[in-house]
Amino acid sequence: MQQINWNSVLENIPSNANQSDVNNKFVKFAIDALGFNDDEWVQEFATGNGDVVDFAIRKNDGDDKFSLSKTNPYLIVEVKGRASGNGFVNLSENSPTYIKTKDQLKRYLLAPNCQTAKWGIMTNSTHIQIFRKHGKVVIPASQNFLIKKEKIDEIVNHIKQLINNPPKALTVCIYNDKGGVGKTTTAINLAATLATQKKKVLLIDFDPQQGDLTECLGLKEGKVKLSDCLTTRELNIKNTIQPFMLQVKPGKEVKVFDVIPSDSGLAKFMAYEYEAQVQKGTGRLRDLILKLTNEYDYILLDSPTNWTFFSKSCVSASDVILIPTKHNNFPSLKNAAKVIQEFIPEVRKIRNDGRPIALPIFFNEHKPTESTIKRAMAAIKSIVTIKAGEQSKWNPDLLPYYWPKSAKGAIDTTIFSIPEYEVVSSAAFGGVPAVLKHKIAAKYYLELAREYFLL
Repeated sequence: MQQINWNSVLENIPSNANQSDVNNKFVKFAIDALGFNDDEWVQEFATGNGDVVDFAIRKNDGDDKFSLSKTNPYLIVEVKGRASGNGFVNLSENSPTYIKTKDQLKRYLLAPNCQTAKWGIMTNSTHIQIFRKHGKVVIPASQNFLIKKEKIDEIVNHIKQLINNPPKALTVCIYNDKGGVGKTTTAINLAATLATQKKKVLLIDFDPQQGDLTECLGLKEGKVKLSDCLTTRELNIKNTIQPFMLQVKPGKEVKVFDVIPSDSGLAKFMAYEYEAQVQKGTGRLRDLILKLTNEYDYILLDSPTNWTFFSKSCVSASDVILIPTKHNNFPSLKNAAKVIQEFIPEVRKIRNDGRPIALPIFFNEHKPTESTIKRAMAAIKSIVTIKAGEQSKWNPDLLPYYWPKSAKGAIDTTIFSIPEYEVVSSAAFGGVPAVLKHKIAAKYYLELAREYFLL
């Protein structure tokens, strides 16, 4: 790796650089700075679904030189010019080109020849952002950096640090600002389902009042409590973890997943004077969980309703937000929009790393009739429609989260749903997740896991 004079590199890129200029005058220097030599990258890599990504990169493995074998990339790079045709390319966050390029990068990362890729970068040498892939989920791993001479070393080193130290876990918050939508039921059965797919799972109950998750699983608070870890830095969060054991036959138990239970001390943080004692406030839970992200495949947070210290902490600690709704519960549909448009951006502004992101809503305990589904679709249409003068149009900030299969000019109202199944709710009183006792419940939640998380 050569010492790169970034001042010279950036000064050599014309303001109207096309994609070829950006490739040759910026990206190849950046690849070198990230620690990859000339045998470890190729251009115009076929993703396997008919697309071609601009760069694919991987460390050589002994005699397997990536430039020759062109298999199993670790990092891909999608490049845009600073200008295209007669106009400049705006890759700033939420610009149309940014959204289009982000979707393009996600499609490439999930393509057949990129299954081994963990990271994707998009850049036009004015902006640069890195994304991480975990199973089926592609999430921002950094902010969308505006490249400046005085910051470029810091930006490249940050990206290099990320790709050399990938976290193992995806942290998922199950949240909607509406009760009664099955958040806890979803958390328990999703955790058990992922465990049956050989994933190592940690489930966290951060509900200060109800503690339903802890009670449903028959667990008690331990000697070291999560509430104490919020304020006492000398305590080890790992000591709050308890295994959820399943009896498979008389005298024999197996561990299904791990749990950090709710505890009686959490309730005091509902009062401001106690909440104020938590150093870093709603960011404290995230700091605690960071110590566990290399030990689990999934960390699931069961968040209480409303926008409080507890729900803000859960959302702040997460990579993605999974939002249960009910088709016959209009507030759950309406409040999901509030989560997507207000709460998540509020947290993202503080974190400044592009996370968390919302996953599309799903209908929980779904038992539609023709009339109720008609009302639900009318309600959703009112939520995802905005006025533009005398005209109405789809809201691009909400449509992908309600009707994710829609494309430009073609509205598809399909929403993933988990059918109503009585044993799921009754199993809550039996101390065992329904998916571990009932094949139909297991099928429903495996479909949920595959829809959102599993490749």
